Amino acid sequence: MRLTLHTDYALRVMVHVGLRNGELVTITEIAECYGISKNHLTKVVHQLGKAGYLETVRGKYGGVRLLRQPDDIHLGEFIRETEEDFTLVRCMRCADNDECRLSGHCIARDALTSGLRAFFAELNRYTLADMLETERRAAE
Repeated sequence: MRLTLHTDYALRVMVHVGLRNGELVTITEIAECYGISKNHLTKVVHQLGKAGYLETVRGKYGGVRLLRQPDDIHLGEFIRETEEDFTLVRCMRCADNDECRLSGHCIARDALTSGLRAFFAELNRYTLADMLETERRAAE
């Protein structure tokens, strides 16, 4: 499984903004820090704002800051919201097993679904606060 660039950038934005402790951060600053296209980053920040992760302030002295506490942002939930699709195989898209010719004797769908649940449960053990703490320690 691979996460999209959108999720990668969303995580970078959250870490960068979280490290600023409530200060407004501009999209330009984040784009320059990570070498990311400002236009692409604007879309990511817009979606994070709509999802309730970031407060966006418009204007000359505007920018973004965290809207939620880092301890309340669990990575599994966050990634589920930033990714569009977690169907690992075609049959996971089907609501009805009848579309699968192997449904009578194949456990792959159940195994992959179970694996995804375990994946997100493990990710949810970590929060944005954990990521920020690691970044702060690495900077010392």
